[in-house]
Amino acid sequence: MTWQTHTVFNQPHPLSNSNLYLSDIPLQEAVERELAGWDSALLSAVGLQLGSAESLELGRMANANPPELLRYDAAGRRIDDVRFHPAWHMLMQGLTENRVHNLPWQADAPAGAFAARAARFLLHSQVEAGTLCPITMTFGAIPLLQKTLPTTMSGWLTGLLSDRYDPHTLPIEQKKGLLIGMGMTEKQGGSDVLTNTTQATPLEGRGNGQPYRLVGHKWFFSVPQSDAHLILAQASGGLSCFFVPRILPDSTRNTIRIERLKDKLGNRSNASAEVEFQDATGWLLGDEGEGVRLILQMGSSTRFDCALGSHGLMRRAFTVAFYHALQRQAFGKPLADQPLMRQVLAKMALRLEGQTSLLFRLCRSSEMPHVQGEKLFGRLMTPAVKYSICKQGVPFVAEAMEALGGIGYCEESELPRLYREAPVNSIWEGSGNIMCLDVLRVWRKNPHMEEMLNLELADVKGQSALFDKAWRNLSKRLQKPNEAEARIVCDELFNVNAAAQLLRFAPADIAQAWCQEYFSYDGVSIINNKTQEILLQRAMGLAS
Repeated sequence: MTWQTHTVFNQPHPLSNSNLYLSDIPLQEAVERELAGWDSALLSAVGLQLGSAESLELGRMANANPPELLRYDAAGRRIDDVRFHPAWHMLMQGLTENRVHNLPWQADAPAGAFAARAARFLLHSQVEAGTLCPITMTFGAIPLLQKTLPTTMSGWLTGLLSDRYDPHTLPIEQKKGLLIGMGMTEKQGGSDVLTNTTQATPLEGRGNGQPYRLVGHKWFFSVPQSDAHLILAQASGGLSCFFVPRILPDSTRNTIRIERLKDKLGNRSNASAEVEFQDATGWLLGDEGEGVRLILQMGSSTRFDCALGSHGLMRRAFTVAFYHALQRQAFGKPLADQPLMRQVLAKMALRLEGQTSLLFRLCRSSEMPHVQGEKLFGRLMTPAVKYSICKQGVPFVAEAMEALGGIGYCEESELPRLYREAPVNSIWEGSGNIMCLDVLRVWRKNPHMEEMLNLELADVKGQSALFDKAWRNLSKRLQKPNEAEARIVCDELFNVNAAAQLLRFAPADIAQAWCQEYFSYDGVSIINNKTQEILLQRAMGLAS
C-alpha cells in the first residue's frame, strides 16, 4: 500500500517568465521623461528575455560555479588566467550586445542615451550582479581613455566601443571586443590611496603616454581577466594613473601575478583578485601626480552604477516578495490583502518610486553637463545617492525575506543570493563614510552649491508643508556642515531631492506619501488604502 502523507497546496509558484520592464511603471515613466522613449521597444524585449526562467537560471549557475584561478598551463608556463562557467559568458554576451558598457560614448549616441543605458543596466542587475563589474568599469574608463590615451594606442578605443564580447587572451588586434578593470587599493591603505606604495619608474621619458615600470601590489584588483586595468602608483611627481594592458604590444604577457582570488560573501560569479606587479609595464595617463583626479572622473560613473545595482537588487527582492504575497493565503485571505503586510509592501514600493525618480534625474546631469547647474548637481548628488540607496539594500532585501518566511531564507529562493550581494555596493568605489565625506568636501569647496540647490528645488516649494520644512532644516545644517553629521546630510539630501522629483512627476498621493514617510516629525507614517493601491498597481505594471 502507498501512503500519501499530504498534498502540497498554498505554496506560491516561483516568479519567472515575467517582463522586468513592462512590470515597472515608475521605470517606464522615468525612461520617457529623460528622453529615452526611443529605447522602449528594446527595453521591453530585454525585460522579457531577462525575466525568463532561462536567464534567471543563468544567474543562479554563474554564482553557484564561481571562477577558478589557473596559474599555469599544461606545459608549466605561467599564465595567470581565470576560468568562468559558461553561464558567465552568456550573460556577458548579452550585456555587451546591448552596449551597457558603452552606449553613451558612441559617436552617434542619441539624446537620452544615459537614461537608456541606465535602464538596461537596471534590468540586468535584477538577474545577475557580478557580470556588471567589468561592464561598469569599462563604462567609466572609456571617456577617460578617450581624453588621455596616446594616439599610438587608438586601437584600444575601437575595441572598447564594440558590441562584441571576446573573452580570449589575445593581442588587441586579434580581439573583437575589449574590457577594462581597475586596481586602486592596497593592503595598508584601502580607501586612503595616498598611502599606496606601488612604485612607477619611467622606462624612457616622463609624461602622458610614456611607459613606466611598475613594482608593487594591489589588494583588490577588479576583474583580473580584463584586457587592461587602470591602476594608481607612486611616481616621482606623486600618485599617478597608469594604463596597464594584460598583453603587451610585443604580444607577451605583462608581469601581473595573480596571487589568489578573493573568497567573498557575495558577488560570487565575479573574479576579484590580489595581484603583484613584478616589473610590469604601464603607460602614464595625464601627468604625474594627477592620479586621484583622473580616477575620480571614472569614479562618478562607477559610483552611480553602484546605486543602480543596489536599486536593481531591491526591485527584484520586492517583486519576488509581492508575487509571493499575492498567492499565499493566510488567515483566510491572500497575504497581499492583510492590512499589515499591505502596509509593508506599499512602503517598499514607495521607496522604489523615490529611488527610480532620483536615479534618472541624475542621468540628466550626465546627459547635459554643460547646462547650468547640471555638473554641480551630479557631483554633489552622485555620492549622496550612492550612500543612501546602497545603505538601504541589506534591510530592504531582509524585509522581502520576511514576506516569504522560512522559504525566503532557503537557498532555493533567489533572496539569499540577493542578500549576500547587497553589501558590496556600499563598500565598492568608496564605503559609506567616504561618500558622505566627499559630499561635504564638494559642498565646502564650491561656493555655487547652495545657489544650484535652491534653483533645483524652487519649483516644488509650497506643494507640501512637510517638504518645505525639511528643506529649511537641511539648509540650516548645510550652513556649517559638521563632519559628525555627514550621514544625516546625505540622507536628507537624498530624501529632499527624491521628494522634489515625486512632487513634479509622480501621482500626487505618492508624492505626499513620500513626504509623510521621510519628513514626518511625529514619527507616524501610515500609507492610506488609496495610495497603497496606486503604489502596488504601478509596481505590477498596471497604469492607473
